[in-house]
Amino acid sequence: MKLGKLNLSILIILVILILDQVVKFYIKLNYPIGEVTHILGANWARIHFIENSGMAWGLKLGNEGGKVALTLFRLVAVIFGSWLLVKFAREKYSTGFMVCVALIYAGALGNLIDSMFYGAIFDKGLHFDPATGDYISYVGIAKFGKGYSSFLHGSVVDMLYFPMVSTHYPSWFPFVGGEPFEFFAPVFNIADAAISTGVITLLVFQKKFYKKEERASATEVVKDVVEKAAK
Repeated sequence: MKLGKLNLSILIILVILILDQVVKFYIKLNYPIGEVTHILGANWARIHFIENSGMAWGLKLGNEGGKVALTLFRLVAVIFGSWLLVKFAREKYSTGFMVCVALIYAGALGNLIDSMFYGAIFDKGLHFDPATGDYISYVGIAKFGKGYSSFLHGSVVDMLYFPMVSTHYPSWFPFVGGEPFEFFAPVFNIADAAISTGVITLLVFQKKFYKKEERASATEVVKDVVEKAAK
């Protein structure tokens, strides 16, 4: 049975969301923060458990107020994305476009869940300390229990790390000559990967994806009506 575009999008979202949260729960409940494991012994593919209280690349919006603002922004973006997803399906955008939108939506929702609930359901996590005015880490492995923070104050769990190239900039390179260089440096999660894949694919294939499906021509519509009337 062929899935409709909206149903296909929902299926993609559910699969990514479940996979993302299962991996995060496993890492959170089994790894101490900072733990590093090489995947199949490869030096360039690692599980490196960190937590992120802010946005991508570890950027933060100040104190707890900024954290709440960021979480609420993510919530509004997901709600708006839900409306857009239905709108795009009704307007008959291409399947490729719908898949990309579903990937971005799933990634945003996956990280939103961390921000909204993890502070309330895990007993340990990266959290803001008013005494120092900064976020502080923890020792040991987290478990379910009294939250380390509260609703809307959770930190996002990241664990995928692929430092495929580790070298130094040439000495003659402006500003950063001789400094370490690493590709690929960010530590991310499945939700981040879904967002990046969706955005990059949209940019690469935008001319193809942004074209809506062509509706039946007037001649085809008239022909169909005549054929039905003749039966």
